Amino acid sequence: MKGLYWFRRDLRYFGNEALIYAIKAGTRNAVFFVSKSQWAEHDAAAIQVDLILRRVAFLGKALARYGVTLHIIEAPDFNLQQEALISFCEEHDVSEVYANAEYEINERERDVNIANSLSALNMAFYLYDGDVIAKPGTVTTNSGEMFKVFTPFKKAWLKQREHYFPSIEPWPLAEQQIDWAVPNCLASSGESSKWPVDDETLYELVDRFITEKLMDYSAKRDFPSIKGTSGLSPYFALGIVSVKQVLAAILQAYPDLLNQPSRPEFSWINELIWREFYRHLIFTWPHLCKRRNFNNKYDFVVWRSNQHEFTAWCEGKTGYPLVDAAMRQLNQTGWMHNRLRMVVASFLTKHLLIDWRLGEKYFMSKLIDGDLASNNGGWQWAASTGCDAQPYFRIFNPITQSEKFDPKGTFIRKYVTELKEVPDKYIHFPHDYLVLKPSDYPKPIVDHKLARERALAAFKGE
Repeated sequence: MKGLYWFRRDLRYFGNEALIYAIKAGTRNAVFFVSKSQWAEHDAAAIQVDLILRRVAFLGKALARYGVTLHIIEAPDFNLQQEALISFCEEHDVSEVYANAEYEINERERDVNIANSLSALNMAFYLYDGDVIAKPGTVTTNSGEMFKVFTPFKKAWLKQREHYFPSIEPWPLAEQQIDWAVPNCLASSGESSKWPVDDETLYELVDRFITEKLMDYSAKRDFPSIKGTSGLSPYFALGIVSVKQVLAAILQAYPDLLNQPSRPEFSWINELIWREFYRHLIFTWPHLCKRRNFNNKYDFVVWRSNQHEFTAWCEGKTGYPLVDAAMRQLNQTGWMHNRLRMVVASFLTKHLLIDWRLGEKYFMSKLIDGDLASNNGGWQWAASTGCDAQPYFRIFNPITQSEKFDPKGTFIRKYVTELKEVPDKYIHFPHDYLVLKPSDYPKPIVDHKLARERALAAFKGE
C-alpha cells in the first residue's frame, strides 16, 4: 500500500477530484472514521448521523465494485482520529494521504497536527478544495482582503469564475469487484430513510431539479407548501453530491446563465454563492466557529434568558401559526423550508430577544442538512450581529409573512393540526376565532408590536 484516501464530509466518488487524483496516483484504499463523540460535540443531529452512516455503507459497496477498499475505523474524536490514522499508515506502509479540506476551526487545527505528524514520518498529506467552487482566499477585494458584504463578493466571484470551474474528470477505474461487507458500526436505524443515498436516485433528483424546477425556483422557492426547492442541501452538507458537478450540469442546460443574473434560473445560483460566501467567512474569521458575533458592535445587546419561551419556540407552541408549523416541521422531519428558517430565527432573536446562539445550536441538533458555515451565517444574519446582516430594525412580522407565503394556510394546517378547522380568514392569527371555538392551541407568548419595540430598544442600547 502506498496511498490512502481519507473520506470526511465528501462522501462521493464521482465528482470527487481529490479521490480521482489519489486513484491516478495508484491509491486503492480509503478510510472513514466513525467519530460519534465528535459529532455529538458539534451538535450533529441524529438524523444527519444516520444519513452519514447509510451513505458510508453505500459508498463502501460502490467502491468495492472498482477494486477500492474502504476501511471503517471507530475513532470517537479528532485526537483519536489522528492516532488511528497514524497507526493505520504505519501498519500498512502508507506514504501519501489524500483528503478534501474542511474549513471549520477544529478541523483545520486537526489537519495541521496531522500534517506535522505525517511529515515527521516522511509521509505526505495532500488537501484539496472539493467542498467549494472558489477556494477560500481567492475571492478578495483589490487590497486582497475578504469581503464583508455579500453583493460585492458575488460580483467578484462571478467576475473570476473562469479560474475555478474545472471540467469534471471522468472516473478513472473500470469495474473490478472485491468483497466488502458492511461493518456493524454502520448499522442504521433508518431514521433518515426518506432521504435516498444511492447515486442513481440522486442523479435523477438533480436532473429533475434542473429540467423541471429550476425555471420556476424564483417564483416558488418561498412557499413552504410547494416543493419548490432543490432538496439537495443534505447532500451538499455531507459532500454526497458535488456542488461543482451540479453547477456544471446547470451550465450545460443554460450555458450563459452566469452572465444573466436577471433570469429566474439565476436565483438558485445566487443561493449557491451565499453558500460559498459563508464558507469563505469562517475560513477568514475562524472565531465565527466559536459562536462569536461577527459584528462586535452588538456585543452589548442584553439577551433575555427565558427558558419557558425558548421551550415554547422549540416545541412550536408560540401561538404564531407559521412559526409553530415551521418548528414542528423541523422536529418531525429534520428539515425546514428556507423562508421559514428566516422567520423563526427572526422571531427568536427579535420577538423573544433570546440569544441567537441558542437557536443556532438547536438547529444543528435537529437539521439533516446541518452545516456550521451556513447555519452560523443565517442565524447571525437574522440576529443582525453578523456579516451582511439584516439591519437591526428589520423585524419579520410572522403574521404578514404567513399571509404572503402560506395564504391559504395549507402548510400551517399540515403541522399545526389543532387549526385544521380554522377558516382561511383567521388561520394566520386565529385567536379571535378561537375565543368562540375553544382549542388546545396556545395563546401568543408575546405581542408583536410590543416585542418589536423591545427589540429596537435593545439594539439601540436603551
